[in-house]
Amino acid sequence: MAVERFIEQREANVKKIALVEDDVDNRTQISLLLEDEFEVVEFENGLDAANRLLDSSPDLVLLDISLRSMSGTGVLKHLRSDPRTTGLPIIALTSHSMVGDRVHYLSLGFDGYISKPIVDEQILLDEIEELLRARGSR
Repeated sequence: MAVERFIEQREANVKKIALVEDDVDNRTQISLLLEDEFEVVEFENGLDAANRLLDSSPDLVLLDISLRSMSGTGVLKHLRSDPRTTGLPIIALTSHSMVGDRVHYLSLGFDGYISKPIVDEQILLDEIEELLRARGSR
């Protein structure tokens, strides 16, 4: 009985991450990286994410910028225009890593920015934890 209660409690506290990434290799890498600590829900393109993301009730979104069918910035605008997802933490995932890109994407309304390929997984995990902690204190 105590073990079942512990498992139920743990599952109730597991945060859900929506991963919107059209590159299967990147999606696999990121999912594998996160699956021990988070429940990961995957979306292969922007339009699918825009239409179905709310159904999954994520605690945070990792959003690729260069997506098929709808760009990451288009998905961001869609989510920010909906009162149910206005405060949802959204991290830009992008291979655009020129000087000033971080500031640019944050100014568009993203809450965080991670450049790809992800070479230091701790940077991603720290960014996720920081945003989830900040959301929990609201």
